[in-house]
Amino acid sequence: MANYNYDEAGNMAAYFLLTFLLIVLVPFSLPSASSKQPIVSECDCHECVDHRARLRKTEGVNIRKYFILAIGWALFAWVAYKVSTAEIENKVYNPFEILDIKNGASIKEIKSHYKKLSKALHPDKVKLNVNLTIEAVEARFVEITKAYKSLTDETIRQNWERYGHPDGRQEVSMGIALPKWIVEGKNNIWVLGVYALIFGGALPGLVGKWWFGNRKKTKDGVDARSAATFFKAISEESGMDDIVSSLGKSFEWETTPASGHISELSELETSVKKRLGHKWDELTKAAEALPENSDIRRKGLALLYAHFLRIPVPPSLQKDQIKLLLQTPVLLNSLLSISTTRNWLAPTLSAIRFQSYLAQAILPGQDTLKYAQLPGLNEAEAEELAKKSEIVSDVLRSLEESGDARITDLKRAVSQWGQLDLVDASFRVIDDRLVTPSSIVYLVVKARLVPPPTSTVDAVPPVSQGAIDDEKRDYEFLTGKQEAEDLPGADQNRRVAHAPRWPSSRKAGYWIVLADPKSNRVVVPPMKISDVPHADAKHPDVYRSYKLQFQAPPQVSTFTWKLYLISDTFVGEEVSQDITLKIDDPVLLQVEEEEEDEISDPEEDSLAGQMAMMRGGSVKKRMEGDDSDEESSTDDDEQSSGESSSSDSD
Repeated sequence: MANYNYDEAGNMAAYFLLTFLLIVLVPFSLPSASSKQPIVSECDCHECVDHRARLRKTEGVNIRKYFILAIGWALFAWVAYKVSTAEIENKVYNPFEILDIKNGASIKEIKSHYKKLSKALHPDKVKLNVNLTIEAVEARFVEITKAYKSLTDETIRQNWERYGHPDGRQEVSMGIALPKWIVEGKNNIWVLGVYALIFGGALPGLVGKWWFGNRKKTKDGVDARSAATFFKAISEESGMDDIVSSLGKSFEWETTPASGHISELSELETSVKKRLGHKWDELTKAAEALPENSDIRRKGLALLYAHFLRIPVPPSLQKDQIKLLLQTPVLLNSLLSISTTRNWLAPTLSAIRFQSYLAQAILPGQDTLKYAQLPGLNEAEAEELAKKSEIVSDVLRSLEESGDARITDLKRAVSQWGQLDLVDASFRVIDDRLVTPSSIVYLVVKARLVPPPTSTVDAVPPVSQGAIDDEKRDYEFLTGKQEAEDLPGADQNRRVAHAPRWPSSRKAGYWIVLADPKSNRVVVPPMKISDVPHADAKHPDVYRSYKLQFQAPPQVSTFTWKLYLISDTFVGEEVSQDITLKIDDPVLLQVEEEEEDEISDPEEDSLAGQMAMMRGGSVKKRMEGDDSDEESSTDDDEQSSGESSSSDSD
């Protein structure tokens, strides 16, 4: 019969605690994946340098996290020490181990060894000290005597072999991994109280918060009411103003209430209204952010447009503005998902372009201010430069010729910025030359970034046709599972974009959009890409391939669509081109295959056959029967000519 008892020494509970601490401490102690990615390059303009310094100062060191981790690892070390020095109570009885003799020793060796031990460990001969008592000496002597008898006495040996103990059948002792003090009667009320607090209060509260919190959030991470607002507010012809009004309505559930800093918020709103004029009244009316509607929406719009207009925000509102700005891309992605689900092109392009205005702190829709992205240029200078030229290299050249002191800083920003270059775009089908109805089609886009030519940067030549038409590289990419081709060397690492007014580090991202502008429809859902490689004059053939998979239309026809590559980080940085998808009749493919099969190999004796043999190609062998036929025909000809000559002589 088993005898259940509690682990009075707490050894089993210690093992449980060690396991729990490892599960919790190891993930929090390991560095995150993003911190492992080294940064290849960063913008060296003065605005970006100051921005990175502010970010490091704001982030600082999480002292609280490291303090908790230090306590946790200290507790782990203490428990591990206690476990390593604890005496194991439930050990398998092994007389050879007790006598300190090797297993399988003969009876003679056992008796000889026991005789030596009994002389050395007999209670009458052992000298006692502070750490060694007579009781411990006697217990040790009894233990070695019992081990000796279990190996030499026939009855005791049978008990050991049969029941695992020299004294015969023993009660099975089952330890429970709970210290005895937990189940002692005097501690019952406290133990039950802790159990009730954890399992009756904290655990249901956490599960309920997780469950109801997830029900309030969509898969994009926004409030369900915000998503419902986007669904109702966005239409097929929605533009930039509709995007702003939809965001303003969603701030009702995505921002904190306006209480606490009313005076600072009022002053900020006054500054924004002074800059925008009647446009501010139109925005608040469209977003239903009037005082009688919602102060929360009004606060969100004020903080958002203070960022667009680059108006300094009071310190009491800076944290709210940073939180709002970091949440806005999430809201835009949710809006983008709703738009692409309906295949609407106009709101899709507007939502993507809005992100670049947000990243560079430029008023949405104001393309004439795109040069305000460059360091040290204000809105007035940006508008004046935009009137002169739309090419950034010409702008830099004019500023350099005028002796502008900011030209070095501007060149640093532009060289890191890079201009998007669409190397090639085509529709491909694996192992087929033609696109047939309802086949699986891949849109393969090859892109790179090139710096604009300046006095210090050479113009990057176009990619060679041989590099573009690399069939082996294209086939390996098409048959692979990745949507983006692997990058070689250092380009696999992280590049930080020029975005000195964004409240965190930012990578440059681009969106691939395949659309039909005539019907204002998106053909396939857009795909976001990043880590587009930078090419230079020494390495012009550097590019990266991306693919979008979709099913071809079911009818034979020709579709003229448009391909967009749009940046979500730099204003005005986008390229587009017309692209044609031709759906061929499958009968044509079958006819071509049959024609290829009907082409036979040249004969061995022919000139074409000899040329094919020289190239290592296959030829048709000459049959022996063909030789005999030729010889017989020759003989017949000779015989017939002989008969004709004899008849003439007659």
